[in-house]
Amino acid sequence: MNLEDYIILHSDKEPEYLAKVNRDTHIRLINPRMCSGHLQGRVLSMFCHMIQPKRILEIGTFTGYSALCMAEALTDEGIIHTIEIDDELEEFIRQNFEGSEYNDKIKLHIGDALSVIELLDETFDLVFIDADKREYQAYYEAVLPKLRAGGFILADNTLWDGKVLKPVHDNDKQTIEIMKFNDFITSDSRVEKVMLPLRDGLTIIRKND
Repeated sequence: MNLEDYIILHSDKEPEYLAKVNRDTHIRLINPRMCSGHLQGRVLSMFCHMIQPKRILEIGTFTGYSALCMAEALTDEGIIHTIEIDDELEEFIRQNFEGSEYNDKIKLHIGDALSVIELLDETFDLVFIDADKREYQAYYEAVLPKLRAGGFILADNTLWDGKVLKPVHDNDKQTIEIMKFNDFITSDSRVEKVMLPLRDGLTIIRKND
């Protein structure tokens, strides 16, 4: 048993409908590790129960696992907007949402995230960024004005499989941009921030009051 297995064993069990999403993702898609999975899913759900957001924005739906985890904490009037650029995933995502009790709390947008964000007339309590790593800083700047004072941004994959500590090739744009994003957030006085070594790195960012 490794450390993550021990942690999972001593955390809440994965709900059955999420286990199905996880299984189906591993069966049907080429890069199933992009799915948040049991441990990160429970962390996202717990954070949302702590923050109690009424409006959530997710950038990067993939197969819908993380959106469903965050939707668990929404009140009756709460909603999560989630954006996915890959239109070939739309049917699969909608099936996963419809297989849960949270379908009516989730608004799926298919398209370019920066274009969709511009059209959203909402003030968000929480934003989860988990899409194209080359665009992290652009996503951040796009959502910060739409985030309430005291609201939170969760940025996933900020350790990027440990590549942030290794020599980077000039053509490795994703690693380069993740490192630039991390450095930028570190020096941004508009927010408080802490990076956690959860899974592939999760940075918690709080907009100053």
